[in-house]
Amino acid sequence: MFSLRQTLLATSVFSLLLPCLHAQPTTVTVQAGAVGKAISPDLVGIFFEDLSHAADGGLYAELIQNRSFDYSAADHNGWTSLTAWQLVQRDGGEGSVTIETADPLNTINSSYAVLTVAKAGSGSSASVGLQNEGFDGIAVKAGDRYNLSLFARQLTGSAAPLTVRLETKTGALLAEARLPVPSADWKKASAILVPSATDVDARLVVLATGPGKLALDMVSLFPEKTFHNHPNGLRPDLAQVIADLKPKFMRFPGGCLVHGDGLDNIYHWKDTIGPVEQRKGQSNIWHYHQSVGLGYFEYFQFCEDIGAKPLPVVAAGVCCQNSNYLVTHKYGIGQLGLPMEKMPAYVQEVLDLIEYANGPVTSTWGAKRAAAGHPEPFGLQYLGVGNEDKISPVFEERFRMIYDAVKAKHPEITVIGTVGPNPEGEDYEKGWKFANELHVPMVDEHCYKSPQWFWNNLQRYDAYDRSKSQVYLGEWAAHDDKRLSTLRSAIAEAAYLTSLERNADIVHFASYAPLLAKRNHTDWNPNLIFFSNTEVFPTINYHVQQLFSVNSGDTYLTTTVGHAATPVTVAASTVRDSKTGDLILKLVNGANVAKPLRIELAGAKKIPAAAFKTVLAYPNAMETNERVVQPQSSTMTVAPTFDYEAPANSLTVICLKSR
Repeated sequence: MFSLRQTLLATSVFSLLLPCLHAQPTTVTVQAGAVGKAISPDLVGIFFEDLSHAADGGLYAELIQNRSFDYSAADHNGWTSLTAWQLVQRDGGEGSVTIETADPLNTINSSYAVLTVAKAGSGSSASVGLQNEGFDGIAVKAGDRYNLSLFARQLTGSAAPLTVRLETKTGALLAEARLPVPSADWKKASAILVPSATDVDARLVVLATGPGKLALDMVSLFPEKTFHNHPNGLRPDLAQVIADLKPKFMRFPGGCLVHGDGLDNIYHWKDTIGPVEQRKGQSNIWHYHQSVGLGYFEYFQFCEDIGAKPLPVVAAGVCCQNSNYLVTHKYGIGQLGLPMEKMPAYVQEVLDLIEYANGPVTSTWGAKRAAAGHPEPFGLQYLGVGNEDKISPVFEERFRMIYDAVKAKHPEITVIGTVGPNPEGEDYEKGWKFANELHVPMVDEHCYKSPQWFWNNLQRYDAYDRSKSQVYLGEWAAHDDKRLSTLRSAIAEAAYLTSLERNADIVHFASYAPLLAKRNHTDWNPNLIFFSNTEVFPTINYHVQQLFSVNSGDTYLTTTVGHAATPVTVAASTVRDSKTGDLILKLVNGANVAKPLRIELAGAKKIPAAAFKTVLAYPNAMETNERVVQPQSSTMTVAPTFDYEAPANSLTVICLKSR
């Protein structure tokens, strides 16, 4: 038996040793001298879907809402053809506005506004017109140029010039222009408006000064400054934040948007190309309207602008299994297949898409691409067929028809299949079984889970059979408490990205989802980037995706982490960029305390004295403010073996430059 004195002495010694025991570093060993394993250099990309008003009122730079008077209750409960529009009667002018469909601008754009001026009033400012509020207001900058265009036709009465004005919410003039006198036939008129002051909540007003009836359609206000200055282009600040991710690919246009809310709501790419007044807008599965001003040409063009491989997704001949929820109030019963007699035409539509992207200018659809201003092919390599569909006999039959046709005519195209909406379960198992039967080269997995799920599944892809389909992790995000974008969720995603890099020989692509959400119009959380009409708010999660994307490689170097305890809170991966020779190490600490690490670069022949270090960290794991948690860069000293203390809740990227 120990005496009391011996017991106290032993306790004292143990208490002195305890901090030292806790301070023992975790060893991270990198096989830096090995050849390594070839991996996908295109791992981190983006997924765009017109969700949470990401397109109209978002990335698409058009400032007029409901420009072609096409809104209806089918888009959103309570909407009409005049949603976002208001009748204006000034200084004694009296009139009314109606929606008509006889003799439209074209057969696709069938509805238009008719402005009736019953009384012109007296005075130089007497007039009747229409005012548009834009998308939560129209944000304009002093001195910038805005392209105003509209189609007009004088129906009755004496034709008189039209006046267009940008005004403040209280009616103060910001800019004004006079348009030509409308004729009896539809004619396009245009003008340049240059605001005299900056206003985040302006209005556009179109005024008629003469008595009679005037038809109006496709009233558009477009900033001259767009991303890469393309006409019918994209909002530059929002597009640039996306470009700054350096995405290796871009999936578009969805998502559930692709297979739609019922068979008549399937997304057809041909409806989205050509002059905007000839495009066929439709209801959005997220319960608003999509003008498709941001269409397939603009998607391909954006991919080219930001250096991302295009990855379009088409419906697999079925609509979403959650279709008609507002009618049935039940999920999972709505999947329907296109009638088999319509499938040959739909299969041809898919084949025509490939021709549109890659065909010569002498081909039917290549000529249409050239007519839009892009004679060179877009270089399409990948095509997604289906989106997290229910794996039913109806789906399988139609997917097989599309897959066989593409494989036969375009063996150069990699078709990406789908294995349902979850990383496990019936559709996941059936989807993989079906993909194996057809030898589909790649499948699209989706995964929305808690931060801890991602930590618990860091070895998920280690056991995948490399002889079977490659994986595209098409939609994934860590959903934290109340579906917030927190530092904790971002760090869990960073840990998972280390496992994706380790397995990037089979996981070819991965894209966080959703990409964009407009504040006060959010249909889904979390999102990678939030925005308003004037500001862009990248989340903490955005920084994680960016750090992995800009620090990618094409060779994985075996990286092992010595774990002394569970749950696991440290993850790491190392890649080499064969073009530069740079060695890039990612270290993730998911604990609320700093972690001492010992880095061993085994077999390294040349180690630079200094390396570049970028750290994303903050003491509070539940922090949501992206302006508080920002990456910090510096240099650090390295050696074949060196110590590093990973801050609490952190991602550290260490780049060892080869020269």
